[in-house]
Amino acid sequence: MKNYTITVNGTVYDVTVEEGTGSAAPAAASAPKAAPKAAKPAAAKSAGAGSVKVNAPMPGKILSVKASVGQAVKKGDVLLILEAMKMENEVVAPEDGTVASIDVAAGDSVEAGAVLATLN
Repeated sequence: MKNYTITVNGTVYDVTVEEGTGSAAPAAASAPKAAPKAAKPAAAKSAGAGSVKVNAPMPGKILSVKASVGQAVKKGDVLLILEAMKMENEVVAPEDGTVASIDVAAGDSVEAGAVLATLN
């Protein structure tokens, strides 16, 4: 975790950032709230959840799911394609493992930090 002091329009915020999650946790009382979690459709949810969570790096729309439950993946393998700001972004496996669950489907809108998939 790293601590930063950020000034926005003259207001100073102290923030703590967890490495590898792509999200910031407000440390100051006056800092804005974290983004709400996206709703997960029951039909797209898999049976079991793994120990390694793959989170959305930014809000956007899932264009396609490239991995399937039970598939072995290596660090850097593409799991999903996320459209954000009119660009296609690859969401990749953070480490080697097996896909335990895919928690979104093509066409879903997600918020930053939402769990997209899990790995074992």
